[in-house]
Amino acid sequence: MLAWYHGERGAQRVTGTELVIIALVLALGGGLLWRFTTVRLQDKSLATPNHHKTELAVTIPEKSIAVLPFVNMSADEADEYLCDGMTEELVNVLSKVKGLRVPGRSSSFAFKGKNEEDIFRKVGEQLHVNSVLEGSVRKAGDKLRVTAQLINVADGFHLWSDSYDGDMKDILAMESDVAQRVVRALKVQLGVDEARALTNKPTENAEAYRLYLLGRYHFGKFTRVGWTNAIQYFEQALRIDPGYALAYCGLADTYGWAGGQTLPGREAWAKEMEFAQKALALDPKLAEAHLAMATAFFCVLDPHGSEKELDRAVKLNPNLALAYDQYGWTFGQMGRHDESISAEKRALELDPLNSLFNTDLAFFFYWARRYDDAIAQIRKTLELDANAAVAHHCLGWCNIWKRNLTEATEEFQKAVTLDDLPWYKASLGYAYAALRDRAKAEQVIRDLDELAKKQYVSPALRASVYLGLGEKGKALDWIEKAYEDRDPMLWWKTDQLYDSVRNEPRFLALMEKVDRIKAGAKP
Repeated sequence: MLAWYHGERGAQRVTGTELVIIALVLALGGGLLWRFTTVRLQDKSLATPNHHKTELAVTIPEKSIAVLPFVNMSADEADEYLCDGMTEELVNVLSKVKGLRVPGRSSSFAFKGKNEEDIFRKVGEQLHVNSVLEGSVRKAGDKLRVTAQLINVADGFHLWSDSYDGDMKDILAMESDVAQRVVRALKVQLGVDEARALTNKPTENAEAYRLYLLGRYHFGKFTRVGWTNAIQYFEQALRIDPGYALAYCGLADTYGWAGGQTLPGREAWAKEMEFAQKALALDPKLAEAHLAMATAFFCVLDPHGSEKELDRAVKLNPNLALAYDQYGWTFGQMGRHDESISAEKRALELDPLNSLFNTDLAFFFYWARRYDDAIAQIRKTLELDANAAVAHHCLGWCNIWKRNLTEATEEFQKAVTLDDLPWYKASLGYAYAALRDRAKAEQVIRDLDELAKKQYVSPALRASVYLGLGEKGKALDWIEKAYEDRDPMLWWKTDQLYDSVRNEPRFLALMEKVDRIKAGAKP
C-alpha cells in the first residue's frame, strides 16, 4: 500500500495486502511518492455521524456487517496484537463472501475503544451496515478464551453469540468457526470458493502464525523501527514455515514502504519484487499475493503489469479495498487521473473511514490540478484525524500552488511537528524558498545533509528545496541521483513540483529513460 506526498503509500503503500482466512492484518501496498512522505496515517478518531452520508450515497445492503475491534481482556497489554489480528482476520475472510458488505479494517478500527450506549446505531449509520460483530480475547499463558456476538443494528438484538476455550494452537480454528457461524446467521449463500476460503489455513503452524501477526502488528506502526521489527518477525515465521505465502506478502509490503525512506528504492523494490513473486508462486489464488505483485510492478515502473495483477486480485476478491487504492496509484502513473479518482472513490465505498484512502483521493485531485477539490477532500481527512501529518502535508502543497504561501508554511510546520519523516522537512524548505527566506531554506538543506549521515535520505528531497530556490542546476544534480536510486520518479511526468525544469534538456533525457523503462526496456 503505498511516496512524494506522503509523499503513505498501505497499506495499509502501504502502501499492503489483505489477508486470507487466518491472516489478521492488512498490509498496505501503496504508492511510491506517497510512501515516501506519508507513513503514519493512524485511524485515531471517529467521523461525525453524518460526515460520510453526503459524500457517498450508499444504500445499506440487507446482508452487511461491520467487525468491531475485539477487546483485549488479557492481563498483558502486549497481547493487543491478538485482538487486532482476530478483528482484521475476520474482516478479511468475510470480505471474500460475495453478496456480503463488510467495511474495511480502517473503518472498523475507527471505533476502537468506543463504548457509548448508541454505538451500534452509529456504526450502522456511518458504515452502512445492518449488523455488527464484536467480541473479546483473553490470553493466560498458552490458554485462550474468545467470545463473539453478532448484533442487529436496528434493535440491538443478539443474532448469535458464543465463546471458545482452547490453546494458542486453536486460534485458527476459532477464527474459522466464528466466520462460518456469522455467515450462517446472516443466511448468506456460499459458493465453492467462498466456502473454501472460510476453512482455509494459510499455515498449519501456530507459532509461525503468531510471528506473522507480530510482523503485521509492527508493520502497521509505519515507523523505521516498526519496519525493522516486522521484517525480523516475517523472516522468523518463514524459517518455521517456508511455504507461508502471506508472510512473503508481509515482507514485500514492508520493503515496498521502506523504499525511499530507509533504503534506496532500487534496493528495496528489488526485494519487494522477489518476495511478491515467491508469494504468488506458493499460492496463485491468493488475492493478496496478486496485490503485492501489482504494487511491486508499480514501483519498478511497469504500470501495465500492475494493472493486470490488480485485475486478477479483484477477480479473486472484489471487496479488496486496498486493490482499488492501488488502482488509483497505477492509473496515476499512467496519467489517467479521472480513473485514479474513480478507483479511490470505490476504495472509500468499501472502507469509508480509512484516513489513508481519504488522503489518497485528495492527492489524486491534487495531481489532476483540481486544488479546490483536493482541499475540500483533505479537510475531510483532517476531520477523521487532525494529527495526520500527511494530510497537513497535502494541504500545504495545495496552498503552494494556490499561492497561499503563509498557509502552506503553517501546514508543513504542523506536519514536521507531528512526524519526523524527512519529506515533510523538505517541503517546509520549499515553502521557505517560495517565501524568499533563503536562509531558512538553505538551513533545511544543511539539516538534510546531516540527517543523511545517519540514515537514508532520498536525493529527491534536496532537489525539491533547490527547485524552490530556483537553482535548476543543483536541483537537476539531485534529480539525477534520485533516478539512480529510483526515488521517487513516478510522478516526474506530471508532478507540479517539476514544472520549472520540465523542458530542461537534462530532465527530458531522464524522462526518456523513464519512458523506456515503462515500455519494457531494462533500466
